[in-house]
Amino acid sequence: MINHPPGPPLSPLPAPDDPAGLAVIGASAVRARDAARPVPLRGRARAARLLVLLAAFVCAACGLVYELELVALGGQLLGDTTTQTSVVLSVMVFAMGVGSLLAKRLTRRPAASFALVECALALTGGTSVLLLYWAWARLDHHGATLAGVVVATFLIGVLIGAEIPLLMTLIQRIRREDAGRAAADLFAADYVGALVGGLAFPFVLLPQFGQSTGALLTGAVNAVAGAAVVLRLFRDEVSPRTRVLLWAGCGLVLLALAVAAACTDAIERAARQAIYGAQVRLALHGRLQEIVLTGDADPAAPATARLPPQRGPLELYLDGRLAVCGPDEYREHEALAHPALGGGPAGRVLLLGGGDGLALREVLRHPAVRSVVLVEPDPVLADLARHDPALAALGEHSLADPRVRLVTGEPLRWLRGADGSYDVVLSELRGRPYDTQEFYGLAARLLAPGGRIAVRAEELWPAEATLQAAGLRTAPYPAADGPRHCPRGPGTPATFVLAARTPPALTLTAPTRSLTPDRLRTSAAALATTRPDPLPAPRTLLG
Repeated sequence: MINHPPGPPLSPLPAPDDPAGLAVIGASAVRARDAARPVPLRGRARAARLLVLLAAFVCAACGLVYELELVALGGQLLGDTTTQTSVVLSVMVFAMGVGSLLAKRLTRRPAASFALVECALALTGGTSVLLLYWAWARLDHHGATLAGVVVATFLIGVLIGAEIPLLMTLIQRIRREDAGRAAADLFAADYVGALVGGLAFPFVLLPQFGQSTGALLTGAVNAVAGAAVVLRLFRDEVSPRTRVLLWAGCGLVLLALAVAAACTDAIERAARQAIYGAQVRLALHGRLQEIVLTGDADPAAPATARLPPQRGPLELYLDGRLAVCGPDEYREHEALAHPALGGGPAGRVLLLGGGDGLALREVLRHPAVRSVVLVEPDPVLADLARHDPALAALGEHSLADPRVRLVTGEPLRWLRGADGSYDVVLSELRGRPYDTQEFYGLAARLLAPGGRIAVRAEELWPAEATLQAAGLRTAPYPAADGPRHCPRGPGTPATFVLAARTPPALTLTAPTRSLTPDRLRTSAAALATTRPDPLPAPRTLLG
């Protein structure tokens, strides 16, 4: 494909010293010969060539940002990040091949075609995050959202795949050279641009602008660097009317992206209301997740707390999943903390996750606790728990307690470098890599003699098998059952696993609002009757 010059094939030309032959050169042969010549450019060919390579660099960076945006958004909206990553990458690569084939039809007018491709890519890629988020919120259907991710990935991939053939044609229009050398320069610019885009997404765009605004900004850069630069360099390729239309199209794309950026907050608010109802009062983009608060305060919160007027129970959502239901949350957090604290020494406690301060509240109620290290992967959640009046009151301002040391960082990495020992280790973290044998093994390494670990188990029996594979003895148990005040909450009580190096005893130092020693042991015995034999295979990072 790239070894053939753009334009129609040339007819054989007679020798210069053959007047008769020259006289019979047809009009079609003259047009073919003229089409094969490089397009006249103002300025030095080297500078023009560098500008085209720069356009390739910027377009590659933008293309990879679109790809990473879709991977991140698909994982957040649909869960199962491994599956979403595989779907996006495989569809993207396939679509790029389709786009390369389709681009063969566009190489006769490469500058105009490239401008159209970049405008379409800027508009599609720039608005993809907002449109997919809106569709996810309105449709509330896993299959429809997955189909939207696949369609958006395919369209973006086709447009990205059309770039390289067109850019190769433009490079050859500027200066004829060996196809291998031209391809080497073009792919070098493309790969370096992909590196810059891949690094800019997690370290600049995502933390500074968020997913939606970051994608819109990328689209604007794509339109300017791709379409505008090429149209300026190759302005003589198209007629004045076509040139005006292409510039107007580029301007309309930039205007559409600017309007979308101005309406981003309104679109996100409307989408959240479709998901959570009309009580959304706070939404933040954390380092790892979207954090949404609805309602106000737990009706059981202290009457002295200065809270806004109540508009329903407080609900905390993380990436669309209900993580806290104000009137009900105490049952789960009491079940996580108190059986582990009541089985032996409890002076030093390590809490993994739980940046909302609610499990920490229960830990601090135990009189024997002298110090707590809280490792929270998302600093935005911990900051919200400190400063939001309703959430801080629900957690009884536990993060302000002088016994607490907050560490913000990735828990698995923190465990690998941690030293010291703890009497109790509690984990509120969910999903991989936090339900694996490696994670539990690192946590068990920090246990003092007689120490205990308690984890919340999304899938009870695989969690128990994994803790046993880490060399621990286990005792599963459920949280207390009770009325459900949040319609999106789970229909059954949460389950937990208590583990230690010796068989752990399920006991309490004192009754709590939802648990008594007898109720705890009775419910654990009933749960044990449902244990499968054998247990499922333990989970590992590579399993």
